[in-house]
Amino acid sequence: MNSGQAKVLHRLGGRPLITYPLAALRAAGVDPIVVVVGYQADDVRAVCAPYGARFARQTQQKGTGHATRAAAAVLGDFDGDLLLVYGDLPFLRADTFRGLMAAHQAAAVPVSLLTEHVDDPAGFGRIVRDARGHVIRIVEDRDCTPAERAIREVNVGVYCADSRWLFRTLQHLKPTNAQAELYLTDIIALARAEGARIGDAPATGGEGAQISSRADLAARERTLRDEINRQWMAAGVTLEDPSTAYIGPDVEIGRDTVIGPNVILRGATRLGEACRLDGTALITDAVLGCNVHVKLGVVITEAQIADDVQVGPFAQLRPGTHLGPRVHIGDFVETKNAIVGAGTKAMHLAYLGDTEIGEETNIGAGTITCNYDGFRKSRTIIGARVQVGSDSQLVAPVRLGDDAYVATGTTVRKDVPAGALVFTVKREMVRPGWVAARRAREQAPAAVAPVKRRAPKRGANERQKAKRKTQK
Repeated sequence: MNSGQAKVLHRLGGRPLITYPLAALRAAGVDPIVVVVGYQADDVRAVCAPYGARFARQTQQKGTGHATRAAAAVLGDFDGDLLLVYGDLPFLRADTFRGLMAAHQAAAVPVSLLTEHVDDPAGFGRIVRDARGHVIRIVEDRDCTPAERAIREVNVGVYCADSRWLFRTLQHLKPTNAQAELYLTDIIALARAEGARIGDAPATGGEGAQISSRADLAARERTLRDEINRQWMAAGVTLEDPSTAYIGPDVEIGRDTVIGPNVILRGATRLGEACRLDGTALITDAVLGCNVHVKLGVVITEAQIADDVQVGPFAQLRPGTHLGPRVHIGDFVETKNAIVGAGTKAMHLAYLGDTEIGEETNIGAGTITCNYDGFRKSRTIIGARVQVGSDSQLVAPVRLGDDAYVATGTTVRKDVPAGALVFTVKREMVRPGWVAARRAREQAPAAVAPVKRRAPKRGANERQKAKRKTQK
């Protein structure tokens, strides 16, 4: 990947790569799940913890076989079958895991593996079979002979093995390969050397697609996006330009919703029915009700929006925003940790941070809730049916009662009673004719005045002489 970040932390569809196999394993009923961590272990743990994973530490990275050995310390005296899965396989399905486990148990063999036939096997380990069609070994791509390189059946990187047999066999791995590492794939040859048969099960097309480069990541992104988009269109969602619709795997969308071009939906975002997203929007971990209209250029993060709301264009709803039914948030309005009551409108150029607003209130253009004094954040409470005039500043903590009226250009520093008018006293000055006089001064030609020559200053003695002469 040519990256300072662990490969399994790179994101696909907005999620770290390793979360995909973890989710499929949980759906297949696998328990416990042990993740072997090494490079950037703390970051990997943080991503995997929500999936109920346990963790084993590989202190030195000496290959996949060496990593599997590290899991023994966490599994303790576990006695049963183990699934072994690489963390860079995002398209594996729970049904495929179940199929491999069933085939393994039915065959009563020490180890079984998933295989897949692909058009281009470059980079994959090849499956070598004997004349009877039994798997006899796996050859890594870099170690293939010309004949082996032509094989199209490849190792997906998923195994099912008896735990006691596996950990005993791992002790016999040797670093006899180009990388001087302990390959997990060598357990197949060791099983054959014991005279054991190798079980196998097929993966469906594309499940074995790995991520080994930035180009792979981009290709898998396209594959995932196309698959998700087809599913939503089949479910009754209109995508005006599917090639620019980026919908995460955990997103939910209601029927008859229309999504315009250049829309990104990430995380646990949920859209209700009959929503309209005009385009160029980024929505992350947000919940939108039904019939919500998101206009052009809107960013919504960790917000909750009720039915029949309009947002935008060019608005930003930051975390902690809760919009009641029929709220209108207009152009260049930003909200943060704001609760906005039903029917309230903030149509232009406002900042509403750490705010609670009642129903049917109107927030004028240029209104700012001044929520930070340099040391702490404070809340602004605005009642129902309040009229806040344009270019007003509400200095928190402050409370405006129901039906209060804030005059245009007012700075509010104290609580305002219900039904009261609040305004800032300012003296308005008018100077008639001022503009014409100013223009006349600016446009008049410059006058040239004669320069008066001043006599040189004389010293004290000369002044005394001149005085006596005058007196005479």
